Amino acid sequence: MQASDIGLVGLGVMGENLALNLERNGFAVSGFDLDAARRQSFAQRTQGLKAHTAESLAQLVASLQVPRRVWLMVPAGAPVDAVLAELRPLLAAGDVVIDGGNTLFTDTQRRMAALEGSGILYVGAGVSGGEEGALRGPALMPGGSPEAWPLVKPLLQAIAAKADDGQPCCDWMGHGGAGHFVKMVHNGIEYADMQMICEAYFLMQQCLGMSAAEMSPVFAHWNEGELGSYLIGITADILKQTDPETGDALVNVILDTAEQKGTGKWTSQIALDMGVTAPTIADAVFARTVSAIQPERVTASKILKGPVAKVAGERTAVLPKIQRALLAAKLCAYAQGFALLKAADREHQWALPMAKVASVWRAGCIIRAHLLEDMRRAFAANNDLRNLLVDSHFASVMADCEQDLREVVAMAALSGVAVPAFMSALSYYDAYRSARLPANLLQAQRDYFGAHTYQRTDKPGKFHTRWGS
Repeated sequence: MQASDIGLVGLGVMGENLALNLERNGFAVSGFDLDAARRQSFAQRTQGLKAHTAESLAQLVASLQVPRRVWLMVPAGAPVDAVLAELRPLLAAGDVVIDGGNTLFTDTQRRMAALEGSGILYVGAGVSGGEEGALRGPALMPGGSPEAWPLVKPLLQAIAAKADDGQPCCDWMGHGGAGHFVKMVHNGIEYADMQMICEAYFLMQQCLGMSAAEMSPVFAHWNEGELGSYLIGITADILKQTDPETGDALVNVILDTAEQKGTGKWTSQIALDMGVTAPTIADAVFARTVSAIQPERVTASKILKGPVAKVAGERTAVLPKIQRALLAAKLCAYAQGFALLKAADREHQWALPMAKVASVWRAGCIIRAHLLEDMRRAFAANNDLRNLLVDSHFASVMADCEQDLREVVAMAALSGVAVPAFMSALSYYDAYRSARLPANLLQAQRDYFGAHTYQRTDKPGKFHTRWGS
């Protein structure tokens, strides 16, 4: 039997589809999973292909070309550590381990440190695109041991999605946990993007009285312009789907409680740790947590009073405002995500290639959108750009859209419709463009009760006042 080019550990839907993608692109693959049923499924699906099903990790490693490349697609956390513990004595210096799970970047850095001196190379690779992306072409964000990149680049770029210019949506993000950090921020932006689309849908329903079937072509139309993206496209598809049991729109019979896997929460927590302003991402996480207390909300709806949502105007006038508000809010969320990437880059010295990050996100991943080409151009022109909103192109877009965002937020507030992501995006924009904020009073308060001192506008140094004396 020909030695395999790569071994894949974890043959769930993502792992199996990545293996099939690799094989389709000319690479011989060995697969292993602890679950015998998954091994059997893999053997059946790959019958007649350049693929081998191993019955143990030792057998998988023995089937690989040297230097060996082993890709882990197992749940993040303890399962990765367990596989690594069993795998390490089977590998030699120069071999490569790729962790393709949604791993916290600090875990990647810890595992790299534990492998120091062994010569085993470690790659933390963000993988985005879901099961279809894994099979047809995901966006890949690898980082870790720089020496590993030449060994995995041909495989990863071959299976990655291709942008409109033909470039693979896979590039090296940097050393250490850079790859998994970029994927985490991708997911944080994804949380915000999804929440804002849901808020646009909610406004159409509550303030314009539109049915799902009426909304679907609106989203389809938006998908042809600046808002064009994977998430807008699937929203149009979702809204036209009918439930075969009730005949109602399927979205109407889905319970309004959203789940999460933690990456949006990590993004928000780390933004707080680093002192980076990312309220729209955080509010998208909180929107999911408040959705989860559905029975409590139903009870509260019978007690707490608010305005009754009413028709806000002609659809032909209001829908373009919601469209432009969504565009403005979306830009604010992306700006927050890229600002977090810049802050992490300064702290960890990863030398993140910001234009390449935007380039990798142009296809294959969940947040792929037309706007990312403009973001790629912005960072290609200035990799040190501190915030996307001050780029001349995006500043112009915001100038065209910010009034619509204000009016839509006001409409929602007056109608009692919760739009936390839209509201926080507007507050973020207004705070970021303010030369002066009320933090001067806040510092005076802190000094009053805690003698924390303050700085002055007219001379350097730290000062304290004996207030009230």
